[in-house]
Amino acid sequence: MTSQRVLPQSKETLLQNYNKRLKDDIRSILDNFTEIIKTAKVEDETQVFRATQAEQDHYEMHVRAANIVRAGESLMKLVSDLKQFLILNDFPSVNEAISLRNQQLRTLQEECDKKLISLRDEIAIDLYELEEEYYSSSCGQWDGVELPLCEAFHRRDSWGSPETTSDLSHANPEDSDHLGTQESMHGSSTSEQS
Repeated sequence: MTSQRVLPQSKETLLQNYNKRLKDDIRSILDNFTEIIKTAKVEDETQVFRATQAEQDHYEMHVRAANIVRAGESLMKLVSDLKQFLILNDFPSVNEAISLRNQQLRTLQEECDKKLISLRDEIAIDLYELEEEYYSSSCGQWDGVELPLCEAFHRRDSWGSPETTSDLSHANPEDSDHLGTQESMHGSSTSEQS
């Protein structure tokens, strides 16, 4: 069981005030409702005319109904004040909620870190295999120099484009001969594979 916390004098007084307001409002609602029920009861003949008595009862019911509404609004304001008091002064609950959220976020962070590490490892393995395949094939060779993977694929894609062919016609004959050799090597390697 949790031990009862000792509140400062001002908070204790405030809570006693809330308790008094609660009891007063509930008593007001109960008393006014009881009087409305009593007023609704038909009485025997009195010295006052029946129409006058009815008008007086009608007015009294309106006043008592307004008192019930006022007490209800006071109770709603009391609930709002209690919520505000709880939010502002219940530090252990706030700290517990913050700690719980902190723990949830740390767990989520650890899961994300594990997934990212796993993804990194998978990408590294795939990249290593791609580089091995690239450097062992003839596409990785360009004029006797190994090119980076992205540049080799860029040049390979540009071999068949119209801009490159027009550029090749204006290029040095040695370069075009070398390109033709590369294309024939590439073509022969694909025919051998098929």
